[in-house]
Amino acid sequence: MELPDFMKYSGKFSANDFVEKISRIAKRAGAKLVYAALLLYYTLQSDKVSTADKAIIIGALGYLISPLDVIPDAIPIAGLTDDLAVVIYVLKKVWDSVDETIQQKAKAKLSKWFDEDEIKDIDNLFSL
Repeated sequence: MELPDFMKYSGKFSANDFVEKISRIAKRAGAKLVYAALLLYYTLQSDKVSTADKAIIIGALGYLISPLDVIPDAIPIAGLTDDLAVVIYVLKKVWDSVDETIQQKAKAKLSKWFDEDEIKDIDNLFSL
């Protein structure tokens, strides 16, 4: 699957829209997508992250919350696969900036929306 030019979605990102969309789609999206998105969101807030990395994170999160996708989110099962691919791709690029504090913060938030069995999905974070 070819990734879209997700930088064109950077103007769609806002913290409020991100939190609203993630909380709305959490169960349908699954723990892996939500955890990866939270990792990017919290990494974006770090002062240790370069401006270039922040730009691609904003693009990926903008793509995630945008209603315009390569595969529309309304399509069952397949609808969020493009979002997951974009988020995982960007997360791999910035992984060196994701420290233990960010991971713990994301896991703490994740545990509010998912039970322990569902959270096991994050163990294989980089496999689609």
